[in-house]
Amino acid sequence: MTDTTPAADEAVQVHVPAQRPESNGAGDAIGEVVERATAASGRVASAVVERLRNEGSLLAERGATTIADEVVEKIAGIAARGVPGVHDLGGDVARVFAGLRERVGLGDAEDDTDRGVKVRLQGEQVTVEITLVIEYGQVVRTVTDAVRAEVISAVERMLSLQVTEVNIRVDDVHVGPEDDRTR
Repeated sequence: MTDTTPAADEAVQVHVPAQRPESNGAGDAIGEVVERATAASGRVASAVVERLRNEGSLLAERGATTIADEVVEKIAGIAARGVPGVHDLGGDVARVFAGLRERVGLGDAEDDTDRGVKVRLQGEQVTVEITLVIEYGQVVRTVTDAVRAEVISAVERMLSLQVTEVNIRVDDVHVGPEDDRTR
């Protein structure tokens, strides 16, 4: 049994360009395919650019407020750093480069408040990814639960965005000078 609904007909229809009598039709067909591909790539490029912007929007009666992802990253980073048991944010490579920048005078620790934090904004919702270094002796679950709660609280309170997830990766354990016996 065949389905003759309009949706089924549209799904199987293929447009064949009209051929000119003086040509074999290959050049015209190729030209039309190129035009369709160009139009499709333009739509794809627009969608990619929109996703790369990664900004949150808050609509108001007399306008809109746009929040850049860097703002959310900075607020989340400051909130996470304030939790007892968190030594630093970022993975090994990010921390090495931050240390080098500080040594050569191109920045200091306060400049990297968003290091180790990535966000994904979609309208008024945000997903936060955090990479952190925990202090030796701390209970990982307790610290990560506190980081998650603090980040959610700070972002929702300060930016009026809904935090849908806070995913945390514990990258390392910091062993202080008094804990050298464990090395």
